[in-house]
Amino acid sequence: MSTWVLLRGLARESRHWGGFAPALRQQLPPGHTVCTVDLPGTGALWRERSPDTVAGLVQAARRELARMPHQGPCLLVALSLGGMVAREWAAQDPHAVRGCVLINTSLGGLAPFWQRLRPASYPALLGLLRPRQTALRREQAILRLTSNLPVSDAVAAAWAGYAASAPVARNNVLIQLAAAARYRADTRAPAVPTLLLASCRDRLVSVECSRRIAQAWGVPLRVHPDAGHDLPLDDPTWVVAEITRWYALGAEPR
Repeated sequence: MSTWVLLRGLARESRHWGGFAPALRQQLPPGHTVCTVDLPGTGALWRERSPDTVAGLVQAARRELARMPHQGPCLLVALSLGGMVAREWAAQDPHAVRGCVLINTSLGGLAPFWQRLRPASYPALLGLLRPRQTALRREQAILRLTSNLPVSDAVAAAWAGYAASAPVARNNVLIQLAAAARYRADTRAPAVPTLLLASCRDRLVSVECSRRIAQAWGVPLRVHPDAGHDLPLDDPTWVVAEITRWYALGAEPR
C-alpha cells in the first residue's frame, strides 16, 4: 500500500486537480490512497507566506502530509513547480518516497531560461498581476495560457470561485516564481523510479525541458501530442493511463 501525493504548480491549489484525483484513485490497486497537498500561499494555506526556496516548499509540503491520514511510503505526482518540489523531496528523503511522476516541469542547469518559461508567455503572466483584474478574467487568461482546450466557462467560473475563497497574494506568486528560477537540482538521476510526462504543445514550458531531463537522467518520457501545460486538465485519461502503466511495470523499487 502506498500514498499518492499530488502537487500543483505556480499559484495553484488542490482544487485545481478537479476530477483527476478521483480518476487516478479509481485506477490504482486496492489499498492505495490519493491525497492533494497545498503549498503555503495557496488553497487552505492562502494566508501564509510562501517559502522562497524549493527546499522550503518541500519542508512545508511534508508538514502538510504529516497532518493527513496516510499509510506507507509515498509516490509523488507533480506538475510544473510541483515537479521541482517533488524532485527535491525525493532527494531529501528517498526512504519515504517510492517514485515520482513529473509533469511539464523544468530544472535550472539542464535547460535555458527561455525554455523553462517561454518568452511568449511573459505578457500574459505579467497581466495576471494586475490588481484590478477580476478573478474570472484572470482565470480565463490562465486557461488560455495553460490549456489547449476551448476555454470552458464552467471551469473558469469554478477556478474564479477558488480564487475568491482563497486568493493568492501577488507577493506569493513572485516568491514562487523566484524560487523556481533559482532552483538547481542535482543533474544525476533521482534515487527513486521516475516518469516524465510532457506536452508537445505546451506554451508555458517548452517540451525540450522534459527531453533534457529524460536524457540526463535516463528515465522514461511520454509526450502528449496536443495537450497544453495543464496536461491533467486537458487529458486526464491519458495521464492516468500512463501513470498506472508505469506503476504496473514495476515503478516501486521495494
